[in-house]
Amino acid sequence: MVEEPTGRAKGAAARARKLSPERKAEIAKNAAEVRWQNQPARPTIKTSKNMTLASKIGDLVPPPAQHELFHVEKQIEYNGIEMGVLENGIPYLTESGLARMCGIDRKVLNRLSINWDDERKKPRGKQIDQLLEQSSYNDDGLFLKSEHNGVNINAYTEPVCLALLEYYAFLSDDKRVEAVNAFRSLARTTFRAFIYKAVGYAPDQRIIDSWRHFHDRLDMTLDSVPVGYFSIFREIASMIVPMIKAGVMISDRVVPDISVGKAWSAFWNEKKLATEFGERIKYDHEYPLYYPQAKSNPQPSFAYPDSALGVFRAWLRQQYITNKFPTYLSGQAKQGKLSVEVATKAVEAFSTKYLTKG
Repeated sequence: MVEEPTGRAKGAAARARKLSPERKAEIAKNAAEVRWQNQPARPTIKTSKNMTLASKIGDLVPPPAQHELFHVEKQIEYNGIEMGVLENGIPYLTESGLARMCGIDRKVLNRLSINWDDERKKPRGKQIDQLLEQSSYNDDGLFLKSEHNGVNINAYTEPVCLALLEYYAFLSDDKRVEAVNAFRSLARTTFRAFIYKAVGYAPDQRIIDSWRHFHDRLDMTLDSVPVGYFSIFREIASMIVPMIKAGVMISDRVVPDISVGKAWSAFWNEKKLATEFGERIKYDHEYPLYYPQAKSNPQPSFAYPDSALGVFRAWLRQQYITNKFPTYLSGQAKQGKLSVEVATKAVEAFSTKYLTKG
């Protein structure tokens, strides 16, 4: 037999009977929210340092737990080494790629990784573990379980790759020449990146600066050359553009129009072209204010009759670029203004097909 409520409970029951279904649902919802607010926080999955996501603006999605597969954004084979980048921006080597870089069989690396809990207690594993600790790497495993085109792969990230390379290059009883070469190559790359970052240097910025130098100088000659005449700098754009694309830094130190101007002036006088096209005249040429040469602005320079423009362009393609331009670049390289590699690329940039245009 169910006892009837008495006192306050009886009044509460009576009020409850008068409530509409909607009001009852609202009260129940509010009560549940209060109850859950008072509950202790649920435990969270501890993510691995190895799974730290690359920074993405506005990306607030937490990284997946280790038991979830990472997805590969892009994977390639470079010089026989499989490598790629995960969708979160983490670079990696595949198991076969790392094994080849270390100069060991893939099965050796696979056994080491799969049995890492036991292997890290052995002499080899202890040395590798010490290298990992120096990189603040304390994950339980050596790789990230990932997926590429529907196939599961083991992705080895930077601290693991460097630790294994260092071990097989310098610590192993059976040192591997492949590991030594790979470690040295990575060290050179890292050294370059370290210096670039420290001094705030960006290789791509050199190209941007070259275009700025070219643009600013070209802009300053637009209204300075008299009508009916042409200037050397404006006409050698067909030569400067491929130089910039080849990596030649056009600046106050590399001023190819001076070399072209001197050579063309000598050719003009030697062939007595003034008798055919008329006399050349001088105009005021100015350098941008951030050039050291700007201290002597304006500088008198020759402008040549437009009627001689066809002869100049033919001479530039057939004589200067073919015979004198390589000598000019060689001289720039000897003075340290260009590397030999860049000078060579600049020469190669002037193919016959390109030079016959315009």
